[in-house]
Amino acid sequence: MGMAARMLRHARRGAGLTQRALAAKTGVPQETIARIEAGRADPRVSTLDRLLEGCGYGLEHLPRLGIGIDRAQIRERLALSPDERLVRAIEEDRLMLEFRSNLKRAAE
Repeated sequence: MGMAARMLRHARRGAGLTQRALAAKTGVPQETIARIEAGRADPRVSTLDRLLEGCGYGLEHLPRLGIGIDRAQIRERLALSPDERLVRAIEEDRLMLEFRSNLKRAAE
C-alpha cells in the first residue's frame, strides 16, 4: 500500500467518514477514493489534498522521524545485557553530573 493510500485511509477513518460520505463532501467519486485507498490509483497532489482537507487534515511539510540518525550507538546498546546497560547509564549520569559541576565552577 502506498503512502497516499495510508494517509487517506488514516485521515478518513480518523474523521469517522465512509468513502461515500467523503465523496459527497469533496466531489471526488467514491470509486476514485476506493482505488486510491486500495493502492490501485496514485492521486494528484491537489486531489489528495482535497480529500485530506475533507477529513480535517492537510498536506504539511514535516520532518520524518528517524531520518539522518546514526543507529550505530543504538545497535551497540541493544547488544548489551540489561545489567550492562544499567551500569553504563549510571556511569554516564555520574560523568554528566561531574561535567555540570565543572561548568558551574568555571563560570564562578
